[in-house]
Amino acid sequence: MAANLLPDSSAWQRLGGQYTAREIAQQPVIWKQLAAALDQAHPRIDAFLGDWLRQPAHRVILTGAGSSGFIAEMVADQINAQWPAEVRAVHTTSLLTHPGLYLDRDRPTLLVSFARSGSSPESTAAVDVVREQVTTTRFLDVTCNADGELARRGRDRADTFTLLMPEASCDRAFAMTSSLSCMMLAALCVFETAPWPQRTQRLRTLAMHGQEALTAWDERIATLAQAPYARVIYLGSGPLEALARECALKLLELTAGRVLALANTPLGFRHGPKSTLDRETLVVMVRSAQPLARRYEHDLLDELRRDGVAGRVLSVGPLSGLRGPEEDETRDFTIAALDLPDPWLAPLWLTMAQRYALQRSAALGFTPDNPFPDGTVNRVVQGVTIHR
Repeated sequence: MAANLLPDSSAWQRLGGQYTAREIAQQPVIWKQLAAALDQAHPRIDAFLGDWLRQPAHRVILTGAGSSGFIAEMVADQINAQWPAEVRAVHTTSLLTHPGLYLDRDRPTLLVSFARSGSSPESTAAVDVVREQVTTTRFLDVTCNADGELARRGRDRADTFTLLMPEASCDRAFAMTSSLSCMMLAALCVFETAPWPQRTQRLRTLAMHGQEALTAWDERIATLAQAPYARVIYLGSGPLEALARECALKLLELTAGRVLALANTPLGFRHGPKSTLDRETLVVMVRSAQPLARRYEHDLLDELRRDGVAGRVLSVGPLSGLRGPEEDETRDFTIAALDLPDPWLAPLWLTMAQRYALQRSAALGFTPDNPFPDGTVNRVVQGVTIHR
């Protein structure tokens, strides 16, 4: 099945993947819409944050569950490196079970929540726990749903700012795709130190590259998805480690666990996980824009290709830094992207994994918009009891 990703594709409608396909393909447009929205909203954002990030005694906790938690992981270190305040990522699923490890009553804390629906039990409970256990608090809710519980509860509160994403980013499909990349880029813009015009221009340039990736890679990804790999391993370092985990999660979700997807770092992979390789394994290296990281990545890529144990070894990342005079189209997905830190470029590389998961899901006979028709896993998490 080599259906394309055009939003109006009748093929995807027949296959039960029209929303997932549309929401992956719309991301460059959504990023441009986000840039326009932030051009208007940034004075209010700056007024709300004030000098919070300039205070070394202050803490910023970035949080979310599942894919939203991976957003926090992907951006936290980049933000922390720019400000005196301590910035860290803590999944709501850890914050709720071990609040004493992450919260200090006497340390002022800004909780930044990432939430597509804003109505999952963990999202609202994390706000409650921080409000109960820390004396001085503020809340920045980055969400795609104006009618969600987070947005509703934050209205008219002086300690809360709700940053709404463009309406179309609230994915209707099961898997988070455009919602994730939109919230991630919003966070990078909000907490960047460069002037606002430069921040939003980055979004517009990324949108251009994103459209290029959609056009250039689509056919190759559809072909790749026909190969019957039983296991896929995504590798990434630094902020891209969390991206690798998100890539693996997308494949697990959309294939209902039929394809085992794992994630690791290029250096960590040799410490045991390399034993998972066989001829039914696909390895995808998400390459860094940082020269030092690239040297370690290339060492492992060369090693894996030389060993010949894995079924196939691919890479996705910036064109610059590849070994050899030019890319090898049989093994590299590349874009000649801007000279930007890894978190800013991560959404580009993520589109490759999203589309592979979509195409692999359909190839296996699943309906990507709802790979769990029996309700064992749901778009908005259910069945969680919040304990105090």
